[in-house]
Amino acid sequence: MKKKSVWSLLLILALITGLVLSGCSGGDDSIDPNALQPGSETEEPAEGGEGEQTAEAAQPTIVEPAKPKPVYYRNPLSGEKVDKDLSMMRPYAVMINNKREALPQLGVSQADIIYEVCAEGGITRMEALFATMEGIDTLGSIRSIRPYYIELATGYDAIIIHAGGSEEAYYDLSAWKLTHFDGVRGGRDASIFWRDAYRMQYAGYEHSMLTSGENILNFVEGSSYRLEHNEGYKAPLKFNNENPAKFGETAEVVTVRFSSYKTDIFTYDPETKLYMIEGHNREYVDGNTDEQVGVTNVLVLNTTSQVLDSVGRLRVATTGEHSGMYFCGGKAIPITWSRNTRDDAFTYKMANGWDLRWMPGKTYICLINPNVSTMGYE
Repeated sequence: MKKKSVWSLLLILALITGLVLSGCSGGDDSIDPNALQPGSETEEPAEGGEGEQTAEAAQPTIVEPAKPKPVYYRNPLSGEKVDKDLSMMRPYAVMINNKREALPQLGVSQADIIYEVCAEGGITRMEALFATMEGIDTLGSIRSIRPYYIELATGYDAIIIHAGGSEEAYYDLSAWKLTHFDGVRGGRDASIFWRDAYRMQYAGYEHSMLTSGENILNFVEGSSYRLEHNEGYKAPLKFNNENPAKFGETAEVVTVRFSSYKTDIFTYDPETKLYMIEGHNREYVDGNTDEQVGVTNVLVLNTTSQVLDSVGRLRVATTGEHSGMYFCGGKAIPITWSRNTRDDAFTYKMANGWDLRWMPGKTYICLINPNVSTMGYE
């Protein structure tokens, strides 16, 4: 009896001990028994993790050298990015016909800067500046030059391209020993020009002379012409990516009335951030593209002028100190412009005396006598 009691007691104690040990084990019936523990032999290592023991992973890591960043330069006349250093290359100043019967002009949308000035009898003429002739299409029609257009070009040390000129202009070109290519009295340089048959028939002989960037480059290649600025030359213009006129007056439409013959209207387009140009009561279109010309900067520069003869030829001042207006981004600020001699670069100042730094982009400059021509904006 006693033995049976003892064995019963031992059995009860064993059952109690098993229950206690089971309760202390911390088990949870919700855990998947097949879940792998980190470091177990059957664990699938994460890709590229420490558990990966492939031959590829054992190889040393090869770090590729960083690719060099592309080098850009600034176009000295527009401030736009270019992939070639043009800072010491002489630009080209091309005389462009602006009579109604000579329209449309060709190549003007590619010009970095366009000057428009009265010539005679109320008509105006353009001088288009190009930092390079690479990629420039047909240009024209080409017309004659006057002394003050020469003086504008010398402010940039530019090579001049024209078709004829006044006797005073020819004297200056010779006396100042300037590089110029002439389609009327030129020698070998006249080979860069041609007469367009359609324009000769429908516009007139004097409105038919054209040239091209390709012709000009082919002519100067291997020549003895000075194609670079002299040592020590400094680019005349300063640029900044921030609009200097952003706090100026509203100027979404700028109107410049040169004469009863010619009025320009510049209308700001906020989408393109360009002033779209109208002239001769129509859109100002480049005949190469059939598209309206637009520019980032518009300058109206006041100067003095006087009539020289019965034809109405003018003498226009390109030196001294004068007032003007700068338009950009639909805004306007007053400026001054100056230079001492025809060989000097033009200097532009804001009202506070600081240098005017143009926004990068194409520029249109109207040079006017405020006693004869008018300018307004709104």
